[in-house]
Amino acid sequence: MSSSASQQQNQQQPKRPLFTRFLDSVEYLGNLLPHPITLFAIFCVAILVLSGIAGYFELSVMDPRPEGAKGRAADGMIHVVSLFNAEGLQLIVTNLVKNFVGFAPLGTVLVAMLGVAIAEHSGMLSAAMRGMVMGASKRMVTVTVVFAGIISNTASELGYVVLIPLAAMLFHSLGRHPLAGLAAAFAGVSGGYSANLLIGTVDPLLSGITETAAQMIDPTYTVGPEANWYFMFVSTFFISITGAFVTEKIVEPKLGKYHDEEASEDLSNDKMGKLTAVEKKGLKFAGVAVLVVSALLAWTIVPADGVLRSANGTVSGSPFLKSIVAFIFVFFAIPGFVYGKIVGTMKNDRDVINAMATSMSSMGMYIVLVFFAAQFVAFFKWTNFGQVIAVGGASFLQDVGLTGPMLFFAFILMCGFINLMIGSASAQWAVTAPIFVPMLMLVGYAPETIQAAYRIGDSTTNIITPMMSYFGLILAVATRYMKNLGIGTLIATMLPYSICFMFGWSILFYLWVFVFGLPVGPGAATFYTP
Repeated sequence: MSSSASQQQNQQQPKRPLFTRFLDSVEYLGNLLPHPITLFAIFCVAILVLSGIAGYFELSVMDPRPEGAKGRAADGMIHVVSLFNAEGLQLIVTNLVKNFVGFAPLGTVLVAMLGVAIAEHSGMLSAAMRGMVMGASKRMVTVTVVFAGIISNTASELGYVVLIPLAAMLFHSLGRHPLAGLAAAFAGVSGGYSANLLIGTVDPLLSGITETAAQMIDPTYTVGPEANWYFMFVSTFFISITGAFVTEKIVEPKLGKYHDEEASEDLSNDKMGKLTAVEKKGLKFAGVAVLVVSALLAWTIVPADGVLRSANGTVSGSPFLKSIVAFIFVFFAIPGFVYGKIVGTMKNDRDVINAMATSMSSMGMYIVLVFFAAQFVAFFKWTNFGQVIAVGGASFLQDVGLTGPMLFFAFILMCGFINLMIGSASAQWAVTAPIFVPMLMLVGYAPETIQAAYRIGDSTTNIITPMMSYFGLILAVATRYMKNLGIGTLIATMLPYSICFMFGWSILFYLWVFVFGLPVGPGAATFYTP
């Protein structure tokens, strides 16, 4: 082919839109990153080498804590401690197991998942979700789908596996575009990942990491799983309403009218599975069990002499709040077993044990990730890198005058950007918390408030990053209804949700924290004072 012919052919090819090229770049750069587990292993090695270099040059900063404070050096300086020597090797090998088993999120998440497993494997969660979505009126179906997606986060991957395909089928059966249903459910499940009416498995996971990071500044500081509950409870309704608005006013009109010819397979059997009589009966008895459990829990904390109140009779710092993970287990396990007993999916203790064992077998990847993440967090703490970076960063923020709302807006945007590359909430927070929690504490903000801001940034970009673990599954479901759909189309469909969630949720955070001065959770402080 001649050069003139080649040039003519290139001129005939339409130039790809700038946004599409940007999405391709994000996907390409994200694919260059190794697996999160490998990433943490690399970080561990990097910390060792960098600590050796910093220790050789005696890198240090002025300790901002008052004289006599616990952990403050006699010379008033914070020095980087080298692990790249004999003492460092001894410290590492003698604490390898301790770092792993003592990692705060490990036990809490596993215990919570045991209870959720019973409710999930009995079929209760799936039936409740189907009943909620299919029982909604046509006028309320969109907001119900988004709301159900948010609530599904208490049960790990259930929303991705069950609700998103279900929502696409529901919209198709109603004569609406199935991708609009898929997008609405995806926005609730993933874009509203941190919002919920209940305290779920993500709460103890993040709070454990936050607590470890906060103890770099204050060794006695504790962060409970309920730390962000107030803010996330209200956020559930905000995300539901915003998600429904974006679906009906932006996404669905853009998608236009759907034609079955666009599908990659025959959709004639694309029917919704309605609840059977026995499933409805099971849900009713499970609902009664929920009320009974809730009443018993209320009896332990509501009365002034409640057995799970603190020694001085207050709720703050009480055994009740410190035992949230145990209550998550009970709250899901008992109703789940009652439902399973009614519908026949759980006949005896062996079925319950098998459900819990199956759930634990699926946590293998998480346990491996925790092993390496725990080592990284421990190394980072031992070297004092977190404190040195925090003090330097806090001084910089004070020098440039970046404080208050603008500081948190920048932090939320940064977390959202990092999430495009590291799709795991725990993996990202394990890396960033040891830096930003101490830094923002030194500027004057409480770890609970910092964690709430992080959760906004982490959640809002989940739906537009190919690095999110379930993105491939969502794409596969979408191509069922549009055979020529590509990854760019799916991301472009979800981008309006991401923008509206990021902007609106940040405004809600601003009003909550800086205008009304409300606590983000029970007993949670907004500002930190040493």
